[in-house]
Amino acid sequence: MKKIEHPIRLTEEAVSSPNLVSRFHEDDLRTISEAVAEGYTQDKASRAQWEKRNSAGLDLAMQIVKDKTFPWPGASNVAFPLVTIATMQFHARAYPNLVSGTDVVKARVMGQDPEGKEGDRAYRISKHMSYQVLEEDEGWEPDTDSLLINYSVVGTAFKKVRRNGLENKNVSEFVQAKDLVLDYWAADVNCCPRKTHIIPLFRNQIYEKVKRGLFKDVLEEAWYQGAPQARTDQNAAVVDNRKGLTPPPGDFTTPFVTLEQHVSMDLDGDGYAEPYIITIEESSRTILQIACRFERFEEDIERNKQNEIVRIREMEYFERYLFLPSPDGGVYGLGFGVLLGPLNESVNTLVNQLIDAGTMSTTAGGFLAKGAKIRGGVYTFAPLEWKRVDSTGDDLQKSIYPLPVREPSNVLFQLLGLLIQYSDRIPGTNEANVGEAIGQNTPAETARNMLLEGKKVYAAIFKRCWRAMRGEFRKLYKLNALYMPDAPTSFGTGGVTISREDYLGDPSRVIPVADPNVTSDELKLSQATAMIEAAYTRPGYNYMEVERRWLAALRVDGIDVVYPGPGSEALKALPPLGGKDVKLEIQESKERLEMAEMDRDTQFHMLELRMEAEESLARIDKLKAETIKLLGEAQEGPQRLEFDRQNMMLDAMTAREQNMINRIDAALQAKKLRIEEKKVDKDARAASSK
Repeated sequence: MKKIEHPIRLTEEAVSSPNLVSRFHEDDLRTISEAVAEGYTQDKASRAQWEKRNSAGLDLAMQIVKDKTFPWPGASNVAFPLVTIATMQFHARAYPNLVSGTDVVKARVMGQDPEGKEGDRAYRISKHMSYQVLEEDEGWEPDTDSLLINYSVVGTAFKKVRRNGLENKNVSEFVQAKDLVLDYWAADVNCCPRKTHIIPLFRNQIYEKVKRGLFKDVLEEAWYQGAPQARTDQNAAVVDNRKGLTPPPGDFTTPFVTLEQHVSMDLDGDGYAEPYIITIEESSRTILQIACRFERFEEDIERNKQNEIVRIREMEYFERYLFLPSPDGGVYGLGFGVLLGPLNESVNTLVNQLIDAGTMSTTAGGFLAKGAKIRGGVYTFAPLEWKRVDSTGDDLQKSIYPLPVREPSNVLFQLLGLLIQYSDRIPGTNEANVGEAIGQNTPAETARNMLLEGKKVYAAIFKRCWRAMRGEFRKLYKLNALYMPDAPTSFGTGGVTISREDYLGDPSRVIPVADPNVTSDELKLSQATAMIEAAYTRPGYNYMEVERRWLAALRVDGIDVVYPGPGSEALKALPPLGGKDVKLEIQESKERLEMAEMDRDTQFHMLELRMEAEESLARIDKLKAETIKLLGEAQEGPQRLEFDRQNMMLDAMTAREQNMINRIDAALQAKKLRIEEKKVDKDARAASSK
């Protein structure tokens, strides 16, 4: 970029200004506009091959067929739905597992929390952010739904997290990869120095932004007064064809195309490129807006001892959802459109060849010799119909030669089955995973293991999606820390309040509620059931949290109402269940748990003692046999010494065995006494309650 002639001064007022265009000279605005357009063109050229692959993959997913003239006009033109099936199967698994219930966001407590204050704060953040994405931002869930379908085909999608100042709320918008132009060889979206978001804006939208002071006043300029130019972009034409649309040549209802570029430029002449958002209109290259891409003048600018700018912490708006990382290191990933595209094209070719071969075999013509005395014209035959000719049957047989056409090839059919079989391995859409029967004689455990192994195909994809959701929620967390009101504010219907102070902490506490290792409701319920069984047989569990997770796995609505927890005010207000006092019921439950724990510990202890006693008995028997052998061999010399040593060991082991037996008897007696004491205490409490 050329150096601007009249740099601005970066002040707190400039940072907070919604538009800095009026502070620049016209020549500098042209320089900035050229730099934005040139950078956009370079980035778009770097991803040209990716755009072609992406367009072909989308055509396969939407089963777009193109006109064919080979081998003859009107030949078979079937689009086999390999990519479509894979996309639908992935979406059916991902959407209900990643967006599950009303607790989409949860906050975790890092470190020790003896007083429970951090836990309460985490609970408020979880409820508030879940309310924001599901209720305040009405487009979040539909956008996430669309994202999971689109990026499974394309391989990459983005969420744009920003503050909507007009509606005073946070929004997280789905941005298709084709509409966010990056340098293909950028390592990551966060460290990419230039990002261009293609945004169509209608005339009224530009008018509104001008009147609100967000855009430069362009209402009298020629490009705004005239109709937008018709699109000549080849990719845009392909998209229109895919959607079955024929765009108008351009009138006053056609949107203008604006380029919102997130870029770093040195506009104050200090040698450090500051982060800005620069928006231009594509056809005229008119700059509409220049705004700083950081919020706080003092907090976000890091300076050295000479008061020089060292670093500016910019606000990152985009979060990348990656289906499968590209092996060539590109910033855009791979989806089913690329992974299955070549196989899908081959399957399409084979299917069409088989159909065309069947057509030729059924309707093939032939050759007519001059000797065939047949009236002119085209002959068609209906059932039971006979045609009169001037030739004998023998002459007809000699004059008509059918075209030699073979039946559809069985080899091609087998090859088609092989390609479809191996194509199913890429997305994991085998019989078990799509709900089809896998064989009558397949054992249940084998089928279950096959299903679990098939789901592992998506485990890594879910984990990457979960990681991207975490990044998206952390950006929303930071926006809440900047824009939430200081006073406590209630939200929803649960009576929970939230304030800005709750968000003045580490954003790493915010994670998605979805478990990246769980890919089905059945597995969630199985884990929750195993956890609740372990909690009520072993000490140390948080019983209330275990119970809530089990209810969540059952998809129970209103868990706080259904299970408020022991000791809660809502539970105290309820009448006694079955005429029994709630406190007595809780006490009896505790006693049952204590008795079960005591029995378990005693049984384990007795088992350990019994195993030791049996091991001692085996050793004693072995020593007895060896002692008898030594006694018969010699009565003096080294053999006598060995005999004495073995005899001493025998006595020691016998004493140890007796000690084991005594310990077992003592343990049984202690258990019996404890049971009797508990029974006496229980009878006494029952008598006093009466």
